[in-house]
Amino acid sequence: MTDEHSCTLSPPPAEAERLFGEHLPAMARYAELLAGPGVERGLIGPREVDRLWERHLLNCGAVAELIAPGLDVVDVGSGGGLPGLVLAIARPDLRITLLEPLLRRTVFLSECVERLELRNVEVRRGRAEEWAGRVAADVVTARAVASLEKLVGWCLPLLAPKGHMLALKGETAASELEAVAPKLQSLGAVKWSVVEVGAELGDAATRVVRIDLGAQGYRKPRSRRAAK
Repeated sequence: MTDEHSCTLSPPPAEAERLFGEHLPAMARYAELLAGPGVERGLIGPREVDRLWERHLLNCGAVAELIAPGLDVVDVGSGGGLPGLVLAIARPDLRITLLEPLLRRTVFLSECVERLELRNVEVRRGRAEEWAGRVAADVVTARAVASLEKLVGWCLPLLAPKGHMLALKGETAASELEAVAPKLQSLGAVKWSVVEVGAELGDAATRVVRIDLGAQGYRKPRSRRAAK
């Protein structure tokens, strides 16, 4: 029986070839894993399959332009690997850690890493709060995980000094950043903005909230008791 909501994975669009270049075959294999086992295990919805390239893979791949070569990247709440696995495939120069608390998702991520023979990826199971102080990444990414207010508290502690956080937020980017901006300086941030990426990709373009830490790194907020 065919699911009434099932969709067929479309071939890579021309924009994908321009964006991913020589890495397109590996990206296409990853797309098949998302459209097959990814749907079967509930990591993405069946209705997402027919727009997988534009809405997800290209959308995530566009973020690579904000990441300098050779950096350590932690992807918080990786889920099915968006954007972490996309970045790992498109940018083999990066060292990617996929941080995900749910076992069924880490199993899928590990299978993808093995099948795609990715040598620059490590899968870790856990919540971001549990890894604070245990990693010091150059970049922390997050997509469709939580509000920016929560992400700031989860992601900034994972950054090394002068590191930056990249949160894919789409249309809500500006309003969410405005809400958290008043407290960013006290947490060690020296610069924050909404950055447009992927303009040449049409519907795959998105907005990213970028928050840069200073040379002193993240500053843990003082508790109310300590402040008295």
